Amino acid sequence: MQLIDTHAHIYEVEFQDNLSDILENAQKNYVQKIYMPNINETTLSKMMAVAARYPTQCFPMMGIHPCYIKRNFTNQLYLVEEWLNKASFLAIGEIGIDQYHSSAFLAEQEEAFMIQLNLAKKHQLPVSIHCRNAFKRMLQLLEKAQDGSLKGVIHCFTGNTIEAEYCIKLGFRLGIGGLITLPSHKLAETLTTIAANHLVLETDSPYLAPLPHRGKRNEPGYLRYTAAKLAAIKQMPLTEIAAITTENATRLFNNQ
Repeated sequence: MQLIDTHAHIYEVEFQDNLSDILENAQKNYVQKIYMPNINETTLSKMMAVAARYPTQCFPMMGIHPCYIKRNFTNQLYLVEEWLNKASFLAIGEIGIDQYHSSAFLAEQEEAFMIQLNLAKKHQLPVSIHCRNAFKRMLQLLEKAQDGSLKGVIHCFTGNTIEAEYCIKLGFRLGIGGLITLPSHKLAETLTTIAANHLVLETDSPYLAPLPHRGKRNEPGYLRYTAAKLAAIKQMPLTEIAAITTENATRLFNNQ
């Protein structure tokens, strides 16, 4: 059995003291590949160092998280394009719109999102999309940018069936994480109606740990709890869910 963690920030400070142990535990728990979204210019060197040290296990993306898009964001996007031209990346990410903490810089976030979507089309790369408290607007922009060549993942998808179907119609897969292990979360109900071939698995480590590790630091090795819960929701064997979601991730991210 093999699993792919399509979204994990394992270069962050929470893992710096025992990263080799974390990656060994991931492999013991069937997670053979880990896809790393970038956050901003300060995380880039850390992420690339992890990718260089573990080139067959850890794969980097390039992008600027919307929470770090401020008034003067142009230089950040110049850096993104500079790196896209000189190194190999799995995807553009994580990018998107986040209005959870503040509605400031919405126009800047929208512009940066569109620019990075265009970079994805230019470099023929998928995207990893972060969206919080701006789902309708994010979809409007995504639909505007979609010319048939965009593909990617709606990271940490938590929407309803209508929203899921709209994302799928736009050509995107849904990133499913540890939230589905929570008994009261409505996402489990949504996923009963969504075919497994539209789903990929993620941890968002070190955040959003699944049960039974809720409230603790998340890590890729915990992906098996999410996979097991999804298998139960879909009434499928765990090995089948693992095979389908791994194939989905492999095909989406250009067979890396």
